[in-house]
Amino acid sequence: MSEKLAAILPCRSIPETVGFYKAIGFEVTFYQERPYAYAVVRHGEVELQFMALKGFEPAGSYGACYITTDDVDGLYAKFRGGLKQELGRIPTRGLPRIGPLKDTTYGVRQFIMADPGGNSIRIGQPISEDLHHAPVPKEPVAKALHMASLLGDSKEDHPAAAKILDRLLSSDTLDVPPPARVKALILRAAMAVHLDDGPLAARLLAEADRIPLSASDRASLADDLLRAEDLRAG
Repeated sequence: MSEKLAAILPCRSIPETVGFYKAIGFEVTFYQERPYAYAVVRHGEVELQFMALKGFEPAGSYGACYITTDDVDGLYAKFRGGLKQELGRIPTRGLPRIGPLKDTTYGVRQFIMADPGGNSIRIGQPISEDLHHAPVPKEPVAKALHMASLLGDSKEDHPAAAKILDRLLSSDTLDVPPPARVKALILRAAMAVHLDDGPLAARLLAEADRIPLSASDRASLADDLLRAEDLRAG
């Protein structure tokens, strides 16, 4: 016996949704406008189906699916590149958008996209045999970065994440090493973008640029530095 699962997700506009998925490299395998708007897109073994709903508000969508892969870096590069070519920039906020590629605390390397219908598409690759959440770090700087990332990127509580990062960056008592400060500045810039404060984001990114980093530091911060690049372009 063989089974196959296809997610059916809502959208406001089939042409808009199909255009998004075509831009990132999906193939359209079915498309109709009558008797009701419906489309199917495919990428490898991944199939997503969409139905258009009258009066649907993408900002309030709860649609979601999780895609597992053995090449999350390759898919991220492909999807990011397709959006940049289509839009002239990397959309990091609003709809559609693509989030940063990062290693999670539960043994998965992943990124999250939101399509024009507000559907959350998570793409991940296991990088550990233990997929349980790691304990919250006890060291203050690491703990602050952990909590800010959790609140800002996973729970989308951008004001709470910004508050944690502001305390960390302005602390007179904590010794924040250069790599950690760069990570904090970039994450705080991302929160500023989400909170509609572009000038603050620009200042934070400029401050991060002025911090000297070794080659090994840059390698360890590769995901963060790519995020900074996308924020500047946006």
